Amino acid sequence: MPAHAPDPRSAPTTDPLARERAHLTSSRAALRAMREDVQSLDIRDVTANWVNAVVLTAQIEDRIKALADLAHTPLFFGRLDYLHRVGADRAEGAEGEQFYIGRRHVHNADGDPMVIDWRAPVSQPFYRASKKDPMDVGLRRRFGYTGGELTAYEDEYLTDPRESEQTSKLLQAEIERPRVGPMRDIVATIQPEQDEIVRSGLAGSVCVQGGPGTGKTAVGLHRVAYLLYAHRERLARTGTLVIGPNKSFLHYIEQVLPALGELEVKQATVDDLVAHVEVRGEDEAAAAVVKGDARMAEVLRRALRSHVTMPTEPLVVVRGSRRWRVPAYELEEMVQELLNRDIRYGAAREALPQRIAHAVLVRMEQAGEAPDDRVQDAVARNAAVKAVVKAVWPPIEPAKLVLRLLADAEFLAAHANGILTEDEQKTILWAKPARSVKAAKWSAADAVLIDEANDLVSRTHSLGHVVLDEAQDLSPMQYRAVGRRCTTGSATVLGDLAQGTTPWATASWADALTHLGKPDALLEELTAGFRVPREVIAYASRLLPHMSPGLAEVRSVRESPGSLEIRAVGRDATPGDAAATSAALDAAAVAACAESLAHEGSIGLIAADARIPALAEALAAAGMPYLAPGEETTADSRLTLVPASLAKGLEYDYVVLDEPAAVVDGEPDERTGLRRLYVALTRAVSGLTVLHASPLPAQLG
Repeated sequence: MPAHAPDPRSAPTTDPLARERAHLTSSRAALRAMREDVQSLDIRDVTANWVNAVVLTAQIEDRIKALADLAHTPLFFGRLDYLHRVGADRAEGAEGEQFYIGRRHVHNADGDPMVIDWRAPVSQPFYRASKKDPMDVGLRRRFGYTGGELTAYEDEYLTDPRESEQTSKLLQAEIERPRVGPMRDIVATIQPEQDEIVRSGLAGSVCVQGGPGTGKTAVGLHRVAYLLYAHRERLARTGTLVIGPNKSFLHYIEQVLPALGELEVKQATVDDLVAHVEVRGEDEAAAAVVKGDARMAEVLRRALRSHVTMPTEPLVVVRGSRRWRVPAYELEEMVQELLNRDIRYGAAREALPQRIAHAVLVRMEQAGEAPDDRVQDAVARNAAVKAVVKAVWPPIEPAKLVLRLLADAEFLAAHANGILTEDEQKTILWAKPARSVKAAKWSAADAVLIDEANDLVSRTHSLGHVVLDEAQDLSPMQYRAVGRRCTTGSATVLGDLAQGTTPWATASWADALTHLGKPDALLEELTAGFRVPREVIAYASRLLPHMSPGLAEVRSVRESPGSLEIRAVGRDATPGDAAATSAALDAAAVAACAESLAHEGSIGLIAADARIPALAEALAAAGMPYLAPGEETTADSRLTLVPASLAKGLEYDYVVLDEPAAVVDGEPDERTGLRRLYVALTRAVSGLTVLHASPLPAQLG
């Protein structure tokens, strides 16, 4: 599989690289012409009113943005030479077709394709074809770029028996290319097992278990891009959403989909989804675990339905000179029938006055009258009917319902009986009950309970597709909150059970998917690592038997001698002198960061949250500028100071890990601490330096 990179200044016009550069130039010109065509559209004579004009103008602006030519993003990254023509006109002996594969479709003035979208069916062999199954492809060519300039190409002859299957050097170089700023797309390096997940259908949900460096986040984002390509009209109506663990993570991934031409996908955290109240409090771990338990859904359901009372008096409706009487037993039958149907509280409350009005209309018809729908609506709005509905099925504010459950021991006990133990009830009761919804110091778990109660009252809007990343850290109630957003759509769930660091972390994907409402989702496992060097992932994997026994170890395809270094510091400090040891550790961290900055790419200094202030002070004293997680898009510095609690999902070319023992000790229990350490150890793409003054955790061997 030869790679070619001749000097462009000396390349003759017949040189293949020169021809490919010419095609790149022509393709960029064609894309520019496509954009200019859209910019020149005059919509003054095609819009019926100002509303249509506003909508159409917005659509045109989005199209212009989608056709932007990003200078440092290759317009195409591969080429396929088919052995035969593609499609219905395929004929025996016909010359094969040639397609350039890129991030978006580009055509010339005649409508002929210059670049084929990577999501198109004809592009699929670029990711899946092999010598065993060439998929009618004779040649697969990969391109190498420096900045936006095409600098090399590499050919793979899939049907030539003289060539053996080899690892692509350009593919490996692209994976290892230094990264500064936000996460990049992996559209040029998608592997066959990843492509199968990316191209799976919209109707089914998929759960991807993947260890560090297996590309699960990128797979999820590219799956969204593929689904928008394959089902654009449907998803334009129903919407798509990417859910991440925190704002830093969302900032890190926010450029991936726009780079693929997809601008309309919304991003949020679970906390954003359930933001019905202001979160100002924080639960103890034990309380958060109980509040996050799926049993709380039944407690809330019981508490809500307890507000429904059976009527004991008949209803009399006066219309003109006539009085129409509905006996109490008949009213009770209506209420009981609505309760038995188990529909949402608000929907049932809206249905009850219509049921009562229908009963009145039956009596009118029996008396010889001929009432119509307008009469029924008028009866449903009658003051006497409204009074009965308010007494029997009163309106409920979800936040007030949750407030009463958490503040009133008797109310909680009445509805948690047989569901929560007495100790669990005491755990979630507020020590100081709030007087009002606004005065309450709601926690994040409380907000999820309010969201559940809100859905019990009125249906939550469902989207066409939801991507849930770092899903292993969600509680059952959080899964239910996400599931409500895709009851009529599908989901892509991404996570790693070994990286679960919350007290309520997922124990199994089967349980998680049941809580999500997608028990039939297809479970896929990615075990081939492309990002983390073999030496680093092998070192981190020593922790697996102690925190996630039975979970498959990631096997990295990248061997990088010298990528792992363990440094003991503070040996010269006086034993017991904590200040001197801490100072030595700070100095070692600054020195290690300085060494890493000598290399190209991004650097992450990861430390226990409690160590961040001291390290920030040391970096400032050394005149070394740094960023906080999520600020990488500013590119003011290549160094990011990362609290261990925010490291999940992020990646850096070089990582300096400060004091592993402190990372473990910063968590409420050893298992969670080891998982947090596992996350921190696996953020590096090119090199990891571990600094420790205290003994390393024994589980690292």
